Amino acid sequence: MTQLAQMAIGTTDLVLLGRYSQSALASVAIGSTVYWFAWLLGGGPASAVSPMIAHILGERAGNRGGVRASLRMGLWAVGIVSLVVMPIMWSAKPILLMLHQQADLADGAGKFVTIVSIGLPFSLATMVLSGFATALGHPRAGLWVSLATIVFNGLAGWTLIYGHFGAPRLGIVGSGMATAGSAVFGFLAMLAIIHRNPDLRVYRMFRRFGRPVHVKLAEVFRLGLPIGVTTLFEAMLFNAMTLLMGTYGAAALAAHQIAMNAASITFMVPLGIGMASTVRVGLAAGAGDTVAARRAGLVALGMGGLFMITSGVVMAFLGAQLAGLYLGAGRTDDAAVVVLAALFLRYAAAFQLFDGLQVVGARVLRGLKDARVPMILAGASYWLIGAPVCVFLAVGLNLKGEGIWIGFVVCLAVAAFLMCARFLRLTRVGVRK
Repeated sequence: MTQLAQMAIGTTDLVLLGRYSQSALASVAIGSTVYWFAWLLGGGPASAVSPMIAHILGERAGNRGGVRASLRMGLWAVGIVSLVVMPIMWSAKPILLMLHQQADLADGAGKFVTIVSIGLPFSLATMVLSGFATALGHPRAGLWVSLATIVFNGLAGWTLIYGHFGAPRLGIVGSGMATAGSAVFGFLAMLAIIHRNPDLRVYRMFRRFGRPVHVKLAEVFRLGLPIGVTTLFEAMLFNAMTLLMGTYGAAALAAHQIAMNAASITFMVPLGIGMASTVRVGLAAGAGDTVAARRAGLVALGMGGLFMITSGVVMAFLGAQLAGLYLGAGRTDDAAVVVLAALFLRYAAAFQLFDGLQVVGARVLRGLKDARVPMILAGASYWLIGAPVCVFLAVGLNLKGEGIWIGFVVCLAVAAFLMCARFLRLTRVGVRK
């Protein structure tokens, strides 16, 4: 539910912008490729905190010092990474122009990403705090923050994009301001919830905050950087194909963004299941219980796969209706977008099961602190296989957008098989500490 709520924040932006103008929606689509590149690099170290804490508690329950050190160094890592990646976001417009995107779309994307960059450190820090709360058995903390952020972002976006309540009509710039403000709001809200919860407050997260714990900081980066690169391999394939789709015009790009957003919404459910499995597998692995670790992983894979089969059926038969939810009524140019989006959603239906298995598979491996090999598997799946297939079908066979989406089906199927096979092998021979 927390992951769906997080996705609802981005979906609110897309719906508001889609009803504002098609070009605004397309600009944010290509601008998001730069934003997510930066976010995913920082998200790796942030994601490392949860399995680290799970292993600590699996080895010795109530180890406050170890938990606090991991949390502190996770926040340190967020600050360090943000200083590195924010300048990339400030260069979004020239980067997109260099990649042959339309000048007007690149200009709007640059404005959006530059403003959104302000919220990046807060968004990553919230991720660290949410992982800390989840590892300690309080996942609802992140849920309440996400639900409150939906309301904040929706109201701020509606006000600033369209100019309600006496505010100026800012369009894309207003959307960026609302998104950045929502990141700050979410971070402050998460701090407040942790402070009010006695089970979390007892860890005194800011005690000796300025004192480095070099071993923990090194572990955050040693585990987190491969996690970040693994996620980056997958996400940047989709983002690179978004840039390729941008060469086919605004209508194709808008349809692609709609289909991607719908697929991302369903993806959030197995992602949430996978995040829970990281903690469950990590607790078992920390205690040296291979049987429990394997059982937790298999249950998560089954749950994620079953949900994605169901969502695939919905996409296959209701694609046009889903696409229509993103667009305003009465615009003649929307008809082509709906037709294309419905086509893309049929291919999304075909890869739903594979997408669910690969995301859960990567996160059960994360619970084993197995990060480097999954990084290699992801690189092979998405860039040695996925990218060439997408480009060959789209450009070589001139299938354009349809070819890109067929390529998605292929690479996700390969990734799902490799991740699941890796987990089964490791839990059969024993969990390495």
